Amino acid sequence: MAKLDEIKEILNSLRVAMSIAFGIFVLVIGKVVSLYSSNLIDEIFWTSIVLAVIILLVIYIIVKKIAQKTREIRDIK
Repeated sequence: MAKLDEIKEILNSLRVAMSIAFGIFVLVIGKVVSLYSSNLIDEIFWTSIVLAVIILLVIYIIVKKIAQKTREIRDIK
């Protein structure tokens, strides 16, 4: 039972991390749109684009980990 509780705790932590990553992603995209509409295509704009791509990659990795941990729970039960 301890192994199941450990996996569930990791799964909950991954879900929280994913929620935070989505929130940051929304903020960064909002800033990109704001800069674009203000016609301020400068270093901050391009840095924000790169940051958005990195956050998307992080979200993808987190989703893969969530799927893996979900399969582990299914195998334990």
